[in-house]
Amino acid sequence: GTPQDYTKNMPTELSLAIQQICEEKNLTLESVKETIEAAIASAYRKDFGNKLQNLKVDFDVETGAFDVFDIKEVVEDELKEEYEKMKAEMEALREAGEEIPVMKEREEIKEGEEEEKRFNPKNMISLSDAKLEKEDAKIGEQIIKKLAVPADFGRMAAQTAKQVIVQKLREAERNTIFNEYKDKQGELIMGTIQRREGRVVLVDLGTTTGVMPPMDQVEKENYRSGQRLKFYLRAVEEGQRGPEIIVSRATPEMLRKLFKLEVPEINSGAVQIKAVAREAGNRSKIAVWAKDDSVDPIGACVGQRGTRIQTVINELGGEKIDVIEWDEDVKKFIEKALSPAKVLAVELDEEHKVAKAQVNEDQYSLAIGKAGQNVRLAAKLTGWKIDIVMAGGGGTPEEVVEAVAEETGETNEAVAEISEERKEKSGEVTEIKSEEKVEEKEKKKKKKEEKSGEPKAEAEKPTDTPVEIPVAVAETPAEAVTEEIPAEIPAEEAVEEIKE
Repeated sequence: GTPQDYTKNMPTELSLAIQQICEEKNLTLESVKETIEAAIASAYRKDFGNKLQNLKVDFDVETGAFDVFDIKEVVEDELKEEYEKMKAEMEALREAGEEIPVMKEREEIKEGEEEEKRFNPKNMISLSDAKLEKEDAKIGEQIIKKLAVPADFGRMAAQTAKQVIVQKLREAERNTIFNEYKDKQGELIMGTIQRREGRVVLVDLGTTTGVMPPMDQVEKENYRSGQRLKFYLRAVEEGQRGPEIIVSRATPEMLRKLFKLEVPEINSGAVQIKAVAREAGNRSKIAVWAKDDSVDPIGACVGQRGTRIQTVINELGGEKIDVIEWDEDVKKFIEKALSPAKVLAVELDEEHKVAKAQVNEDQYSLAIGKAGQNVRLAAKLTGWKIDIVMAGGGGTPEEVVEAVAEETGETNEAVAEISEERKEKSGEVTEIKSEEKVEEKEKKKKKKEEKSGEPKAEAEKPTDTPVEIPVAVAETPAEAVTEEIPAEIPAEEAVEEIKE
């Protein structure tokens, strides 16, 4: 084209500024243009217009020029007459000092009926008035009237327009951010730790700042400024200062999404994650199931030489993860959920949804886990309350005491004390041969006396006749000595008593 045409199409300083705003705030050109037009209309109405004008501004982004129009719809004369009559009646009541009746709300429109049309002088004009401006005006047509713009309007309206533009742009930016992150809710996003404000961690997500409340933080993780991590977008809410983006690293859903990201079989749907139980920062259990029998769901999640699961573990800061195969049979599922402990049998109480898992003595502590973690995660994973019991009467008292102490974190002495109280109440006596125990006690007694320097008491020679144990003696034949101990100490009851 000619040099004149080229100059005409060149972007002006104003258009460049508008484009810059669009890029910085991630807004569309149309939304910015609408904002400017609304600001000009507001400023014009304030200084030159009136409340009965339906103003519309046409703004040229390239040149900065604009025109102001008053747009009205042509309606029947009867509507205006009815409006004028109602207005006159209300004026008469006002002058007489009488109470003006409040207009009743429109009754609900029945199906098939049209809503009653009422005259609005702001955006309507009667047919007779419209014909004064345009002879061939018809009902339903729009009468567009161009309004004069004073020469000093730009200078006078600049401040008003600026305030409106800033406010509208802020609102548009908030809406854009809200819509962008609302679509990402329930997904994993990358973020950079910004800073701490009290117990809350602020995360830079790029276009906005996310919030990680204490409940969504992992206790063992130390969040440092500038640290880049993956986060689960838990919620997007409308706040007073704009959208609030809440992120999490402690939710079980994060584990589900990380596996979906690392395991193609889960992403494609060939392997499904049926349940997730997580104690963030410590240990998690995940139950997986394959649609096709030829696919190994656990192998798919672990990966060759554990590469896939190791990536997930590294992302979670070394959190241990147990992957088990989901089973439709509840008993089998509970057995697998209690791994690495080996379960002998599972009894179900369907009514109360309680499962009783029997294990050998050497598996009891393993089934319960450190501070009860293993059985607690298994219960979360399966949705059943699980009680761990020892097979064959619960094992020896010493083993039960040791296992219960490990589960509860109490000392062996504290557990044994409760066992003694239960023993005295129950009155149950179990016969045991204790000749070896007597000899052992005598040896310990001798060693004590030697260390203390006290005169040695004559050691009783071990004979075939048993020696009585001072704990609690029952009259028994000479062949055996009895020591009063509980036949069974159910671990669950002992735990409950300690907690109480």
